Amino acid sequence: MKLDPKVVAELAIPFRPSAYLRVMPKVHAGTPLGMGFGQTRFSAPDNSFKVLYIARDIATAIAETIVRDRFEGRAKRILDFTEVDDWALSEVSTTGPLTVLDLRTTGLLRLGVSTNASRAKNHATGRRLSHALYHRFAIDGILYALRLTSAECVAVYDRAVPAKLVSTDAESLVRNPHLIDALQSLNVTVRTS
Repeated sequence: MKLDPKVVAELAIPFRPSAYLRVMPKVHAGTPLGMGFGQTRFSAPDNSFKVLYIARDIATAIAETIVRDRFEGRAKRILDFTEVDDWALSEVSTTGPLTVLDLRTTGLLRLGVSTNASRAKNHATGRRLSHALYHRFAIDGILYALRLTSAECVAVYDRAVPAKLVSTDAESLVRNPHLIDALQSLNVTVRTS
């Protein structure tokens, strides 16, 4: 993927997320900043790096990890309590500013990259873009608007995680006092029996 270094430099901004949220499977709660290889929006297509995702608010974190597109075309939007109980939540902040590529508005257009990179269900374009950015530019991650909620998220590259991120201990998502409001904002209810 061809990227103009001048445009990348213009879009690279210092960004300091504070108390952003990460929802993760409860089995990984002991390592709230842990990462693995995956097939996510900005993950490496060749497993050459890892990415950690954080969201500005709990509804966005839940939409990104649990809800996704599972209720498309369905009037009933119900999660079983056991599904929600499998997840944990931690707050992530930075010890200093991250250098992120700002794709929240016209960034992709300015780069000449398809908006599919941050907005499509298919992650192929985003993964190719991320690969080019990771290997050719000194940035810590990507700042973008989540396709599902249009809210702010950050994909942080593995090279920045140990040096620039700190996290609270992960706690059970079902114990979070904002869970029900977050689910209601997504028009999702939880079945308890």
